[in-house]
Amino acid sequence: LFPATLTYDTLRFEYEDFPETKEPVWILGRKYSVFTEKEEILSDVTSRLWFTYRKNFPAIGGTGPTSDTGWGCMLRCGQMIFAQALVCRHLGRDWRWMKGKRQVDNYFSVLNAFIDKKDSYYSIHQIAQMGVGEGKSIGQWYGPNTVAQVLRKLATFDTWSSLAVHIAMDNTVVMEEIRRLCRSSSSCAGAAAFPAAEPELLYNGHPEEAGVRDGLSLWKPLVLLIPLRLGLTEINEAYIETLKHCFMMPQSLGVIGGKPNSAHYFIGYVGEELIYLDPHTTQPAVEPSERGCFPDESFHCQHPPCRMSIAELDPSIAVGFFCNTEEDFNDWCQQIRKLSLVRGALPMFELVERQPSHFSNPDVLNLTPDSSDADRLERFFDSEDEDFEILSL
Repeated sequence: LFPATLTYDTLRFEYEDFPETKEPVWILGRKYSVFTEKEEILSDVTSRLWFTYRKNFPAIGGTGPTSDTGWGCMLRCGQMIFAQALVCRHLGRDWRWMKGKRQVDNYFSVLNAFIDKKDSYYSIHQIAQMGVGEGKSIGQWYGPNTVAQVLRKLATFDTWSSLAVHIAMDNTVVMEEIRRLCRSSSSCAGAAAFPAAEPELLYNGHPEEAGVRDGLSLWKPLVLLIPLRLGLTEINEAYIETLKHCFMMPQSLGVIGGKPNSAHYFIGYVGEELIYLDPHTTQPAVEPSERGCFPDESFHCQHPPCRMSIAELDPSIAVGFFCNTEEDFNDWCQQIRKLSLVRGALPMFELVERQPSHFSNPDVLNLTPDSSDADRLERFFDSEDEDFEILSL
C-alpha cells in the first residue's frame, strides 16, 4: 500500500503502520480517519521537515564538532518545531511535499534556513553557539526551555520571516505582552552584531525590503512556545486530555520533549499514543548548491511515523503554537478558555490578560523563599537537562 523509498528501504519495515482504529488521528490541528484517509495522513507526516543527526558538516565554531550524534537531538527537535512555523508562515498548513515534484522557491528558502552551515539562521551551528550565552557549552544536551530561548534569539535576525517569538514562562501566557510584541513594528535592532553571519548572507538570499515591509504590518506572525513541567518524574495523568487538545487546535506546532535519553518532536496523537518524528538517525550532511536547490529527500520522513504511549512522556516539554494573524491569536485564546471547561482536563498553563503581580509559590518547587525569580525559573525549567543522559555511541 505504501511503497518503500530507496532512501529508507532498510528502515521501512522497522516501523509499525497506523493501527486499524475508529479513533481519529490528529496531526497538527488536522483530523483524519485511518480507514479512509491513510494516504492523506502519511502525506501530511512526510511533508513535515524532518531534522536528524548529521555527520561531516563544517566544524561548529571552526574547530568544534562535525557531527551532532549523541547530543543534538533536542536541538534537532527545536529545528523541527520552528521549521513547522516557517512552513505555515511561507507555504501554508495545506502545503504538501511530494517526492520528485519540483518545489517552489519559498520551500528551499525555508529549508536553507536550517542547513548545517554557520550562516543559516537556525542551523545546528547557530543554535549551539547561541546556546553558549544560555550557559550551554557546545556539545552539551539542551532541555526544551533552553532550545526555545535560543530559537527566540536567532529569530530576531530572520527578517524574511519577521516573526514575533514569545516564550511564556512561569506556566503563564500573558495576552497583553503578546499583543505588544506582535504589534511592534521595530526592526531587529542589533542584527549587525550577529556573531556568526556575514552581512550579505543575513537575509538568506532575500531582499532586505521584504522583511522591513512585513515589519510595518499591524501584526507580526506569532510563534508561541510554552515550556512546561507536567509532573515530577512522570507526566501527571490529569494533564493528558489537555495535551491532546493542543494537537487538535489549528494553531498547533506540536510539542518538543521526549522520554529519558531521547528527545522527540510530537506532531499528533491517536488514542492513547503520541505520534512523533525521531531525530535519532545519523545522515550525511547535505551540501546546498549555488542556486539554493539541493537533494531534499533526507529532510522528509518517508516511513510511517513513530508512536509511543502518552504515559511514557517525560514531564518536561515545550508546547508550540503559530498565530499568523491577530484573529488567529484571538481564536486560540478562546479555545484555551473553552479547554478549561472540559471535564477531567487540568489546565497546563494559565491564560491571563496582564502579568500577575506575583509568581507561583516557590515552596512547591522546594526552593528557599529567598531564591530570586531568575534562579527559580532557571532551576525549574532547566532541571530537565539533568534527567537526560547522553547515550554511549
